[in-house]
Amino acid sequence: MSDEFELDTDDLQRRMDGAMANLKTEFASLRTGRASGSMLEPIMVEAYGSPTPINQVGTVNVPEPRMVTINVWDKGLVGKVEKAIRESGLGINPQLNGTIIMLPIPELNEERRRELTKVAGQYAEHARVSVRNVRRDGMDQIKKAKADGMSEDDQKFWESVVQDLTDKMIAAVDAALETKQAEIMHV
Repeated sequence: MSDEFELDTDDLQRRMDGAMANLKTEFASLRTGRASGSMLEPIMVEAYGSPTPINQVGTVNVPEPRMVTINVWDKGLVGKVEKAIRESGLGINPQLNGTIIMLPIPELNEERRRELTKVAGQYAEHARVSVRNVRRDGMDQIKKAKADGMSEDDQKFWESVVQDLTDKMIAAVDAALETKQAEIMHV
């Protein structure tokens, strides 16, 4: 018989929360037709020999609902920042004004909105897979403890704890997806 088995649910929760945080970051990068500084977060600029986030090479501002500006601190990086934005797939055409790059956010048409909801769905599915992988790791720990002599009642208890944690996180992912899709489709 093994000593009392204690599953590290805090670790499982932390890893599932990480999947949720990653999902929120990916959702923030999806354009909804409104300007947001967070839409530039995933874009990396080749600066000083390494990939650098845009917010570390300039100041990102949202002066009006359909405009994002980036005040690039180093004149030599303006072209690289502009190129990174063009190649990012955001569908935004940067306009230069000295060291300031202006990004006018165009209205989204119906077709583009539908595409973005599909992309949001893919992001959510990746998050669900991550949560399920954490669940599988937890279940594997329980099976190993069962093989080491854990009672069947304890096994059922810990499996239900892991399953409850998983169900709550999957529901949170689904709720976040529903909110994001509604935001994208809102005209």
